[in-house]
Amino acid sequence: MSAQRSLSVLGATGSVGASTLDLVRRERENWSVVALTAHSNALELARLAREFSAEIAVVADEARLPELREALAGTGIEVAGGCNALIEVAGRGVDVTVAAIVGCAGLAPTMAAIEKGGVIALANKEALVSAGEVMTAAVAKHGATLLPVDSEHNAIFQCLQGNDVAHVRWITLTASGGPFRDWSWEQLCAATPAQAIKHPNWDMGAKISVDSATMFNKGLELIEAHHLFPVGLDRLRIIVHPQSIVHSMVEYRDGSTLAQLGPSDMRVPIASALAWPERMNTPCDPLDLAAIGELTFRMPDEVRFPATRLARDAAHAGGAIPAVLNAANEVAVAAFLAGQISFTRIAAQVEDVLNTYMPVPPASLSDVLDVDSEARQRARELMEAA
Repeated sequence: MSAQRSLSVLGATGSVGASTLDLVRRERENWSVVALTAHSNALELARLAREFSAEIAVVADEARLPELREALAGTGIEVAGGCNALIEVAGRGVDVTVAAIVGCAGLAPTMAAIEKGGVIALANKEALVSAGEVMTAAVAKHGATLLPVDSEHNAIFQCLQGNDVAHVRWITLTASGGPFRDWSWEQLCAATPAQAIKHPNWDMGAKISVDSATMFNKGLELIEAHHLFPVGLDRLRIIVHPQSIVHSMVEYRDGSTLAQLGPSDMRVPIASALAWPERMNTPCDPLDLAAIGELTFRMPDEVRFPATRLARDAAHAGGAIPAVLNAANEVAVAAFLAGQISFTRIAAQVEDVLNTYMPVPPASLSDVLDVDSEARQRARELMEAA
């Protein structure tokens, strides 16, 4: 990169934030860090703010603001706390915003960044799953550039470069299949949270690891891809690829298929988004295909893992239904992690909510958040009544 660029990382203490800052640390001279945010880890946020000389540090949990203020006393770094502070700092306007706040808490800050018209490196699934039509309309209105950070969507983005989407025959998202891909239904019924969060290929948080185990992660990614790459739902498909080396593929009408391969390391897609339209170095080991030996692929099993079917149906329904799907899934995953429901009840509970709650399509971000809140409440009520 030729000139220093300004950067804000929303969700700096999470896995995507940590990987982002690891890359920035290696090319410190190329970046001016404006804002770093965290949900509640005030001490780690303060450490990072000091290291990267951030202009402002924001903790979403206002109860942790005194701790953050004390940790940054005398540094000259501005501190703030609360949801409104997150939105304000996201809207300050920088060259690149990494939007990595988990859940619907990241919707309003992501929208604030979009409205400034800069480059948004998007790692928040809910932005496009729950509010895809609202968000993409805002991107077009404000001239923002949305760059996907998820490894699958970033792979597709790279495979589409220089090509016309009208020439696309298929976009294929690859899925590892998670830790339970070879388990029987009886085994799935007895799966524990500890087993579900042990992903075989990726180091991720508990919620996204469970989503990978249920295949909801891939279903949500299908909805995201629908908004990012306008080729039509009938041209989007999923295939299980246990090695997680091929991150996604694009097949063109002439029969050519372009695939993006790389290690199972989030720093690769993050680097792609940070440096775009150029490239930057990463510390990842070169891909050794001879050592890997073989790459295998198989169709997903929607009997054992119905999440992808539910997500595809939600995408076809459109409107508020993807937001309902996402909210119901978050409630179900939290219940599973708390030991309140079984692993196989996650998808069943989501389907129950989808069958009983069909709100009108949202016209604004406020409408999306209202749908999310109502869907969560309905999910909890159904779980309590079961």
